[in-house]
Amino acid sequence: MAERLLREINAAGSRCMSVIGFIDSDHHHRGMKIHGVPILGDPGDLDQLVAFYQIHELLIADPEIDPLILDWIIDKSVKLKLVVKLVPSLDERLNRGALAQLRAIRVEDLLNREPVCLNMEMVRREIEGRCVMITGAGGSIGSEIARQVIRFNPRELILVDNAETPLYRIDLELRDLDAVTMIRPCIGDVRSTRSLERIFKRFGPNMVYHAAAYKHVPMMEMAPLDAVNNNVMGTYKLASLACKYEVAKFVMISTDKAVRPTSVMGTTKRIAEMIVQSLGGGYTKFAVVRFGNVLGSNGSVVPLFEQQIAAGGPVTVTHPEVMRYFMTIPEAVTLVLQAGAICNGGELFLLDMGKPVRVVDLARKMIQLSGFIPDKNIKIEFVGLRPGEKLYEELLIEGEGVVDTAYDKIKICTNSCPLSDDELYGALEKFRILIESSAEQRSCIALLKSLVPASSLDEESGSERPSGKVSTAEQFLLQE
Repeated sequence: MAERLLREINAAGSRCMSVIGFIDSDHHHRGMKIHGVPILGDPGDLDQLVAFYQIHELLIADPEIDPLILDWIIDKSVKLKLVVKLVPSLDERLNRGALAQLRAIRVEDLLNREPVCLNMEMVRREIEGRCVMITGAGGSIGSEIARQVIRFNPRELILVDNAETPLYRIDLELRDLDAVTMIRPCIGDVRSTRSLERIFKRFGPNMVYHAAAYKHVPMMEMAPLDAVNNNVMGTYKLASLACKYEVAKFVMISTDKAVRPTSVMGTTKRIAEMIVQSLGGGYTKFAVVRFGNVLGSNGSVVPLFEQQIAAGGPVTVTHPEVMRYFMTIPEAVTLVLQAGAICNGGELFLLDMGKPVRVVDLARKMIQLSGFIPDKNIKIEFVGLRPGEKLYEELLIEGEGVVDTAYDKIKICTNSCPLSDDELYGALEKFRILIESSAEQRSCIALLKSLVPASSLDEESGSERPSGKVSTAEQFLLQE
């Protein structure tokens, strides 16, 4: 651990600290060097070493150090006016992240990709002094959008979420920044037009970033009507109000799972994409930003692996060949803000996700960087693909073209097929009837498949019909 800590400090450069030497309780190691840094002595030499080298900080690199020894070191350090820092335990390193300058694993290091660096002056001109609204503001993407947007000094930042605890947390975090922006946390539900309209009437946002969505693939397989209500109807209601209240720009966050979807979640997001693109042409400029998995998001694989490693394993992977695109949350959001700034209305932006990563390789690297040997100290188990999951994700639908932008990591997808007005409003009316009648899930699946022919949804998704009767909603669909 001490050697790993030294490498991290060296990588940080002189901005971090200058390491004078090691202290080791085994006096036989005195005089040896690690990466050119000498082992100066044992803890009993601390008085002389501090005086001679004018040491300011003592880093304890053993998270399992004996409490009695630690107590002795702290007493000694108080007398010597030393700042003492302890490398956190494995559980703390994996679940709480960095402790001061000391860190264990940065997952982005596993991707072999450089974080994006863009000139954000255009974004500043879009945001500064304006009222910005973010839906799903308590979630992984929404909260990061809020963190980055507030740097550009919007007049007001409207944080919308239907979950009070994460909304409270991001509100508290942003208020600690002492920014000039007026922060407005709003309990709101994209499924409720009245709930949303109260917010639009009161604050009159200039820009909307729509990150609220149900995203958990297997869970949505069991609840297709709820997925439609939130992802499809919610997007339509929000986008319609954006038109009504003359929002300048509306940016929707989408997913690679919308491409040739095999899941209810992916299909609902594809329909949401088409809805947003269908509503363009007026004052409000609409855009969709589609990207793959983000590291560390709620429900993603990386926090799960961290928890499993901290618990001693096993680490569970769905399939040996499953591959995913990954990028960091800050990188994805930076590109989202840039795409929103350059949109002229109607675009479907694709973010360059780099090369796909085999999930089992990611698991092995995380285990190794945690100081363990895969399949020896920490086992990897394959548990099978879950309902609606793919082996490989895609960012393009067959027939879609790609046009470059001025920014290397942002592309524009062409031929993305928005719905006609008749198709749009006809489908929304059918969905409304299905939701209000609590129809059988199979009716919902049939309608989803009719709107997205490229999807390969399982007819058995959701609940089974308890009897042979045909519902009112199904009769409506059959008549259509």
